[in-house]
Amino acid sequence: MGIGFAVGVLGVLLLAHAAYSTIQYRGLLKITEEEFSGPPINVVVELLLGLVFSMWAALTVPGKFLSIHPDSEENRIVSLPANLDFMIFNHRGKAVLSGVNMKLKH
Repeated sequence: MGIGFAVGVLGVLLLAHAAYSTIQYRGLLKITEEEFSGPPINVVVELLLGLVFSMWAALTVPGKFLSIHPDSEENRIVSLPANLDFMIFNHRGKAVLSGVNMKLKH
């Protein structure tokens, strides 16, 4: 748990507090019988800060992205298994492909 995780937790807490403040503000407006025109500016600022913190944490916490190219040296896990006995090529996909090939020839 690094600094990114702590910033993410802070962002979620800010979002939750902004939601609670908006609900509390609407309750106050109901008591004073005023119409709701929007949340106060401090709640909007808190919402934006919570959004920025949460998004920053979501982009930095997961870690390093791996290459999706099959020939990449980083992707040695994505290769054919050593035991080819479990690979089945006689399945109903063959019938689907033959129907597609017939439609393409017309």
